[in-house]
Amino acid sequence: MATTPTRERILDAALVAWGTRGYEATSLDVLAAGLGITKQSILYWYPSKEALLDALIARSAQELAGAMNAALEGAGNGWAKVEAVVRSVFRLAARRPELLGLVREVSRLGPPAATRMTLELQPLVRRASEFLETEMDAGRMRRHDPNLLLLAIYSTVIGMVTEVDVLRAFGEEPTARSLVRRRTDVLQLLRSALMTG
Repeated sequence: MATTPTRERILDAALVAWGTRGYEATSLDVLAAGLGITKQSILYWYPSKEALLDALIARSAQELAGAMNAALEGAGNGWAKVEAVVRSVFRLAARRPELLGLVREVSRLGPPAATRMTLELQPLVRRASEFLETEMDAGRMRRHDPNLLLLAIYSTVIGMVTEVDVLRAFGEEPTARSLVRRRTDVLQLLRSALMTG
């Protein structure tokens, strides 16, 4: 059985730590201790905490884009594409909550980390915006600013799957069953907001 290379193990540990506890709350010393290696071993592969974050953003954005593209390839047209993307994000929330937690954390950190994530995801955002524009032009979706609409969809979906404390404040315990219910509710909300018929 092949072992995972050290640099990948470091990225995996950083993803879990920063996606759940936060970037600033987890030092390289803590990461190293959890991996059973020295901080110098991390610095061999990634010369700084910022370089590790940069590499993690690149890998995470690639994984997110891959998941979205795979969902879109299997979807039909119109609403089916929106539904496929939302379902894939909720699947990621169930299987890899730390990945979506990292997206939230990077947004919270602001530049330069958020700028890097934005640049990495730009092709996917452009494709989504063009899709929405096409659907609106064809009259299948209500007319909205596509970029503002994407931001609203992003905020709604990411908030529903990553903001555990906010969910609890609204009386929602984050369980597998509640995740399915939230997905259904988000899809109904988006369908009623977007679709013309």
